[in-house]
Amino acid sequence: MGNWQEKLRESVTTVDQLIERFGADKVGDPLKLQQAIDKFNLRITPAALDFIRAQGDAFWTQYVPTETELEVHDGIVDSLDEDADSPVPNLTHRYPDRVLFLVSPVCATYCRFCTRRRKVGDPEKIPLNQYEAGFAYIREHTEVRDVIMSGGDPFMLSDRRIEYLLSNLRAIPHVQIVRIHTRMPSHLPERITPELVEIVKRHHPVWVNVHFNHPDELTPAAEKALATLADAGIPLGSQTVLLKGVNDDPAVMKALMHKLVMNRVRPYYIYQADVVAGGEHFRTSLEKGLEVMRALRGWTSGLCNPYYVIDAPGGGGKIPILPEYVEMITDDEVVLRNYAGEVYRYPLPKEPVAAARGMNGNGNGQSALGGHGASRRSGTLPVLNGNGASNGNGHGCGEEVDLLPSELFVD
Repeated sequence: MGNWQEKLRESVTTVDQLIERFGADKVGDPLKLQQAIDKFNLRITPAALDFIRAQGDAFWTQYVPTETELEVHDGIVDSLDEDADSPVPNLTHRYPDRVLFLVSPVCATYCRFCTRRRKVGDPEKIPLNQYEAGFAYIREHTEVRDVIMSGGDPFMLSDRRIEYLLSNLRAIPHVQIVRIHTRMPSHLPERITPELVEIVKRHHPVWVNVHFNHPDELTPAAEKALATLADAGIPLGSQTVLLKGVNDDPAVMKALMHKLVMNRVRPYYIYQADVVAGGEHFRTSLEKGLEVMRALRGWTSGLCNPYYVIDAPGGGGKIPILPEYVEMITDDEVVLRNYAGEVYRYPLPKEPVAAARGMNGNGNGQSALGGHGASRRSGTLPVLNGNGASNGNGHGCGEEVDLLPSELFVD
């Protein structure tokens, strides 16, 4: 048994252990807690336990079960409708060129806000003997170029099984990228061993997306684990969930983004908490998320600005949410408000930008929007064909593309 497996055995997994560590007066009604654990497993690793300083703090809130989990109002068991897009066991195919491949049923620490709590912790619901169906589906669907390994936590698997999964995926010619989603650097940093890293290196390009929700989770041990991955040439991204009582504070979120970037981790997503049954008490208002994004955009470097998204209930996928910076678009200008709230005006060209011999490539300087000197349509941009001719006169090969405000302000 490896050191990481021995450390995992020291985790808190029962109500009695919670009471022994924190006291009966803090933990709450044991019967209610047991009901919560019966619905979704309990395990808190030594590393995660060390985060907890007081009842109700950011880490207690994430990891310690409460009877609030039993209160279901508008929560949905499968809030993202993943099962509806699951053509074979363990695999969800929602987006055109990528699939979610659930390869592990368990996590080192179970986060109480988990969107997949209906399955995670139950090997019968994420079976380990169904991989071949996933491989076969991916082989048959040549449009799939990106495979996201998740669960549960893939790094809870043995080195041998991880090698098996990666080598089988790498044997599929059209799979370009593999991503592994994990919380191990935070919850069980001992798992990031030289042997594991060597396996991942052999199958590049493999991206590792980690999950951090608070700057204090980046302990020296977690930072060492991240460095071990980064030093092996493994690109790192991070996903964060906006959680009430954990990180719903612009200063906390900015500090987290700064620490991630310092550890060579690119912030990728901030998720609005899902509408999941048992986790409703973690949800914040949408305005809180926009407040966080306004505190990041412009006030700190673009590297520290993730996408803020809602993973739409019912299977709509991730939808980006941005503060509104476009005040107005007219035929002549765009009126903008910057990160500091100051208003600026960007003048629009009177005609689309022309090549040296004219917009439509015929040398006569005629506007390609249809006629001579036709004004630019507000809110649209002509798309040029390979010869420089626009579609605006009805003879080009392209289409007009709406200019969305969100597309103007992405680094």
